[in-house]
Amino acid sequence: MASKTTNPFIFLQQVRSETAKVTWPSRRETAISTMMVLAFAVIASIFFFAADQLMALGIELILGIAR
Repeated sequence: MASKTTNPFIFLQQVRSETAKVTWPSRRETAISTMMVLAFAVIASIFFFAADQLMALGIELILGIAR
């Protein structure tokens, strides 16, 4: 098999042309998405903390182990 090699200059031109086709999010869209991710991370952490505490309490009650 013959390997195809691309001239680095041509490759960079192709990369620039493909990058120009990308629809980039606006600053506002990026900020909203970031806030939503942070909010859901906080909600998930609170949920898992509460679930962990409830399971620990349940295990303590079942096994009679004191903290």
